[in-house]
Amino acid sequence: MTQSLSPVATPGHLVSCFWQGDVLRSRSVSSRVLSTTFNIAAPPARLVADWERTLSEGSGLVPGDVESLPLARARMRWPDYKDGVQAVAAWTRSLGLGEVLAASDVALMACRGARYHHDGEQYGGAAFCNLFVSEDKGLDLHFAGTDHRIPLVRGTAVIFDTCRPHAVIRRGSAAFDPADFAAGADCTQVFLTWELPIDAVADLLQIAFDTDPTSAAAAEEEMLLHNGERGTVCPASGRWMRT
Repeated sequence: MTQSLSPVATPGHLVSCFWQGDVLRSRSVSSRVLSTTFNIAAPPARLVADWERTLSEGSGLVPGDVESLPLARARMRWPDYKDGVQAVAAWTRSLGLGEVLAASDVALMACRGARYHHDGEQYGGAAFCNLFVSEDKGLDLHFAGTDHRIPLVRGTAVIFDTCRPHAVIRRGSAAFDPADFAAGADCTQVFLTWELPIDAVADLLQIAFDTDPTSAAAAEEEMLLHNGERGTVCPASGRWMRT
C-alpha cells in the first residue's frame, strides 16, 4: 500500500453553507486530499460486462456524467467485494477515523470521465471516500485548485472535501474534453463511494466550523460561496466563474 497527501492551497475564499439537522452552518473548505493504493482483486469479468450493459442501456453513460450502478446486485456476484471494503476500513481507522466508514452510506458509481464540478450544493456536510475498482484507463482524478493529480488504477482510494472542484480527465490533459471519452473508447471507471460526515473528518482535513455565520444565516439552501458569491466552476477547465 502506498499513501500520499496533496499539497495545501486555498485559491480564493471558500465557505460551505451546509445543513446540520435543520440548521445551516458555515465551514471552511479543505484543499487536502489523502490517497492510497491497495492491491485488490479485479471484479469478475462477467460482472464488469454486466456493468457495461447496464450503462449502455437507453442513451448510455454520457461523457462527463457520473451515474449510479445497482450495488446490491453487484455484491451477490462479487466475491472479493468485502476485501476491498475491509482494506478501506482499515485505512480510515489508521487515519484516526474509527468506525466512520461502517456507519456511512456507500454507493456504486461509474463515469466516462467527469466534468469539473464541486458537490457543495448537495453534500456540503460530507467528505467523499472513493475506492476505484477498474483497471488503469489512462485517467487521472484532477483537483484544479492545486493541479494535484491522482492516477486512477485498480485499488486507488481517496478522501477529499466534497466542495473542492475536481474532475476525471485524460492523463497528461489540462482540461476535460468530451472527445477523449467518445463511444467505443475503453474509459469507464467504476468506483465505490462513501459519504463521511464532515464533523468526523474535520480534524483530518483541517476544517474549521462557523467561519461565516452571517452567510449561513442568510442562506436558504446548501451552497458553496467563492469570494462571497455562489461558487461555480467552468466544467472544462475547473476555473472559478462569475455567476
